[in-house]
Amino acid sequence: MSRSLTIPEGYSSKLTLRETQHAIKYIKDVFQQALSFALTLDRVTAPLIVRKGSGINDDLNGVERKVDFSIKEIENDAEVVQSLAKWKRMALYRYGYNAGEGIYTDMNAIRRDDDADNVHSIFVDQWDWEKVINREDRNVEFLKETVRFIVKAIVYTKRKVSLRYPQLALHVSDDVHFITSQELEDMYPDKTSKERENLICEKYKTVFIMQIGGKLKSGKPHDGRAPDYDDWSLNGDLFFWNDVLKCGFEVSSMGIRVDERSLEAQLKECGAEDRMQYEYHKGIAEGKLPLTIGGGIGQSRLCMLLLEKAHIGEVQVSVWPEDMEKKCKENGIMLL
Repeated sequence: MSRSLTIPEGYSSKLTLRETQHAIKYIKDVFQQALSFALTLDRVTAPLIVRKGSGINDDLNGVERKVDFSIKEIENDAEVVQSLAKWKRMALYRYGYNAGEGIYTDMNAIRRDDDADNVHSIFVDQWDWEKVINREDRNVEFLKETVRFIVKAIVYTKRKVSLRYPQLALHVSDDVHFITSQELEDMYPDKTSKERENLICEKYKTVFIMQIGGKLKSGKPHDGRAPDYDDWSLNGDLFFWNDVLKCGFEVSSMGIRVDERSLEAQLKECGAEDRMQYEYHKGIAEGKLPLTIGGGIGQSRLCMLLLEKAHIGEVQVSVWPEDMEKKCKENGIMLL
């Protein structure tokens, strides 16, 4: 196994396999309605595949291999999406959305280069959402307010789940602690990014780490982030303390998106100015595409947290290394 598998001492699922499947559907039904109401979002359909070379697919950290294949009647190959960050912003323009309005959708992706462990799978499923904003909304306070709305939707969903399954006793705090990645590095200069996340989440339980993507004083970014959708000064990751795995647990990555100035600066920093040839990038530079805020909220991650599971394979069906499957079975972790 390329990553270590954590087996919590004395772990056993509080739900049967059948109860788990029922609970997954219940969480998804409740949360997406709460999210839609909180952020004024319409549900839309979205692509699983896009044309190769279109510039629409997410490049993530720029090194991940996309899954591509040929199509009989189309000259260019197609790619399975890695996220919908760019597609959503173009969709808001095409569909005629105004400031204060937005969309959300189911996003299913294959990230073939992700390591498989307790919380990572090559199959990614999340609610992708995007909302049109005004230029004056491009500030930290608006970002924080949006984060609080999302956390309230998660806490509401947790209350509903606990009423249906009272054996699930996890407490999810709606008191969000906000901190920048540089402040976090300053607090724990001798720790890795992951160790910092664990320490701050253990202390505050619900944490939003801001300003991810740019280099810190140490010369390294807190985490990798593509240069052409999030504004690195106005983004962040939402974490909860996972009491089963005893670690910080990322549920969402989100942010206010790049405008023409931050797009130019971030592409230059990454040496990726060649992306300006694409329709999406030209649309931002020319002021054609709307200013937006958006992100992704992990569906299996949220289910795993609220159902107090030890492995993401307990709430989604995917492919795992054989030795991982064997070790999970030996230790009572029932993969779907």
